[in-house]
Amino acid sequence: MSAIVVPSPVPSPSDDAEGIRKALQGWRADKEALVRILAGRTAAQRSAIRRAYAFLFREPLLNSFRQRLSRQYCPVTVDFWKAIILWTMDPAERDANLVHGALRRRGDGDHLAVLVEVSCASDPDHLVAVRRAYRSLFGCSVEEDLASCAALQQPLRKMLVSLVSSYRYGGDRVDADVAKLEASQLSEAVRKKQPHHDEDHGTDIVEDIDSRCSSQFARTLKSAVWCLTSPEKHFAEMIRESVVGLGTYEDMLTRVVVSRAEIDMKQIKEEYRARFKTTVTCDVVDDTSFGYKDILLALVGCEEE
Repeated sequence: MSAIVVPSPVPSPSDDAEGIRKALQGWRADKEALVRILAGRTAAQRSAIRRAYAFLFREPLLNSFRQRLSRQYCPVTVDFWKAIILWTMDPAERDANLVHGALRRRGDGDHLAVLVEVSCASDPDHLVAVRRAYRSLFGCSVEEDLASCAALQQPLRKMLVSLVSSYRYGGDRVDADVAKLEASQLSEAVRKKQPHHDEDHGTDIVEDIDSRCSSQFARTLKSAVWCLTSPEKHFAEMIRESVVGLGTYEDMLTRVVVSRAEIDMKQIKEEYRARFKTTVTCDVVDDTSFGYKDILLALVGCEEE
């Protein structure tokens, strides 16, 4: 369930576009105004704002944001603009860009989490849209890039290709009905498997994975099972991982909050409170600051202490 609060009545896209333009004027952008406008709009409303902005000012809104980002040196300010850009993007294009970036990253396990989240925690319609956006943006399919990614070893690479490719993209035209059917069948197969596994073996399938091995493959498989069956568990763990210890893993925190704010943030907050005996809000307040904190809190939504 979405956590964002949309005002009533909603200003017109043109009014919002003009408000954003005004907020971008001057040496310092009005971050409070940007958060107030954008964090309270749905994906469809943000799309309308992007179109209105391009029509009124002859410049893509995201380009205006990226120009601001390119001039930033303060890490907190950089994190703010990254979050604003991701939130303002079309969701399918955002996830396509996240996958593309993950496939080119080295040295951490978070790139695997990105691939699993997009493959397994998306509904079939969205996953089809992500594949289509990826092909349009980068000139090849997600499956092709995954299969050729030297950083991924077998059998991990094979599993990820299987997760993301419930159909093989073969050209510019997509049979969306077939793609959605196969994606649904893949998800349903895992969901049906879990209760039978629990009954036959007396343990949760994720607990069984944890107890049998601790390899990167096993950790990725665990994330895939959670994303397919109980995504709030996976994302609660990702938020916690991003804020515990020294420092904050801002890219992970931003990705989770932005990508789930309109989907299941309320369930994630409930899971987080139950597992970690604190709230997402408390941890965001403790570990972030300034405009970056404000955009995250606006997307997380209200929580009772």
